[in-house]
Amino acid sequence: MLSKLMSLFLLGLVRFLTGSQARWYGCPPKAEQRIYFANHQSHADLVMIWAALPQELRSITRPIAAKDYWTKTPFRHWITSAVFNAVYVDRQSGTSAAAPAAAPGAETAALDPAPPAPVDGQTALNAAYIPQSGSPLEAPVPAPHEAAAESALPTPEALRAALAPDDPLAPLVQALSSGDSIVIFPEGTRGHGDEPQPFKSGLYKLALMFPQAVLVPAWIHNVQRVMPKGEVVPVPILCSVTFGAPIQVEPGEERRPFLDRARRAVIALREV
Repeated sequence: MLSKLMSLFLLGLVRFLTGSQARWYGCPPKAEQRIYFANHQSHADLVMIWAALPQELRSITRPIAAKDYWTKTPFRHWITSAVFNAVYVDRQSGTSAAAPAAAPGAETAALDPAPPAPVDGQTALNAAYIPQSGSPLEAPVPAPHEAAAESALPTPEALRAALAPDDPLAPLVQALSSGDSIVIFPEGTRGHGDEPQPFKSGLYKLALMFPQAVLVPAWIHNVQRVMPKGEVVPVPILCSVTFGAPIQVEPGEERRPFLDRARRAVIALREV
């Protein structure tokens, strides 16, 4: 009961402070399994996306929260678990074992059927990528050798089974395996610029493991001015969340091109 009252209070507070406008372009709100991915500039991003979703979707959509920050105090822990039903990511997990040195062409490692090496939480959603030119909706045509390689790719089931128990992605995989939708911020941390930082690889890995999940880009507008990094007192400013057309990993598409395309899909919503 207390969590429900807090939920109603937060909804009212967010709508009072920000207007909490949800704008759906390219897809309607729908009760299907989705991975929402968005720009990240404030702790309030989590609340903005949650408040922008219709009530029937909030109960099946779980935001991702850094375990070390959001469980630091009993109140933070309670509000993220009881109100938002967040999935905690341990940014320190997987650091006890030494990771192998990166080899040339390491961006295809996510397609390797061998179990992935442990990585720290900050790099769990890793792999910076320098944007290339091209349309956000442009789908690359696989070369013959890529098509041959595709046929040898491990199945989504094999990719999920190969995930180490202490991999930071493991809680996200568990949530998606149970049928929930999730909200992630592929930058991995909050940014300060006008555009998102390069996306990290978690979104690509999850897309391969759960090809049935619909990948929905989202642009959160202005919320960094409500509660900038380092501030604790919010200021009333009109904000919005714009949801765009879903994307998917195209046949033969490797990690870096996909992450770049996903990032451009988010940035494109800024002008809608």
